[in-house]
Amino acid sequence: MSIEEAKRVIALEAEAVASLIDRIDQNFERAVDIIYQSRGRVVVTGMGKSGIIGKKIAATLSSTGTPAFYLHPAEGIHGDLGVVRRDDVVIAISKSGHTDELHLLMPLFKKLGLPIIAMTGNSKSWLAQKSDVVLDISVEREACPYNLIPTSSTTVTLVLGDALAMALLRRRGFSEEDFALLHPGGSIGRRLIWRVEDLMHTGEEVPVVTESTNMKDVLIEMTSKQLGMTCIIDSNGRLTGVLTDGDLRRLLERVSDPLSINAREAFEKSPRGERRKPPITIVGDELAAKAVKIMDEHIITALVIVDERERPVGVIRWIDLLRAGVI
Repeated sequence: MSIEEAKRVIALEAEAVASLIDRIDQNFERAVDIIYQSRGRVVVTGMGKSGIIGKKIAATLSSTGTPAFYLHPAEGIHGDLGVVRRDDVVIAISKSGHTDELHLLMPLFKKLGLPIIAMTGNSKSWLAQKSDVVLDISVEREACPYNLIPTSSTTVTLVLGDALAMALLRRRGFSEEDFALLHPGGSIGRRLIWRVEDLMHTGEEVPVVTESTNMKDVLIEMTSKQLGMTCIIDSNGRLTGVLTDGDLRRLLERVSDPLSINAREAFEKSPRGERRKPPITIVGDELAAKAVKIMDEHIITALVIVDERERPVGVIRWIDLLRAGVI
């Protein structure tokens, strides 16, 4: 019984959301234009369930480049209207279009000269008549078995708010980097803000040996720098190979006297597969998230950062990315 009821609710709400597609018209385009051209903020207001949805719409707008805030209608008529400025835009949400508190607020918005976008299920309502643009959030039926409790209608309102936010995001050319600047404390922001150069080991921390370095000195360099690997460079300082702890284990299995060879020979004799591939690298100004992707694709735990002349300038490890919250 519960499973069937859940399926019924989901089907009804999905149908209600799908019906929105045919209602995206010039009114929607005009609403986007009004908000985009405004120099102020978007004031989202609504009572009850509409207010809760309004808070989410305001939050989504703010996080995607359109400054917005929620104004409780009851608080607004008791002093909080003071936060509203003359260059703001109003989104007023009411399923019926006859919310008492909005009746008191609307004349005040009009007196300030604010454009008003109504999101209502009644296009002939008082709210619709007093608004500059009307967005239709009507539903054929609520998912509530008594057709009373706001369910389908609040879902439709939320989706329409998301559509507004995404249309504005596109209009503004809002990028991943812009999003990250507004979300520096979250995991999404960390993936989009941190660059490889912010987290990499540099200078004396980077283990480096030449191709002719004997294996005893290679081991000393790897051990002293404690990164689990070392870079191999040629006479011009360019990276030609990377030796890891795993390479050393394979070398012990394949070479009878590993200390008798040099770094280049060790690199050639210790491939993970049948043949040794060129070292995998990244540049410092790439996003740290790209380093994660490369490490994951190649099943490695450290990555060498090179400059424009292919010289090693840093090392970044999986653990560094994990500690920074990029993973």
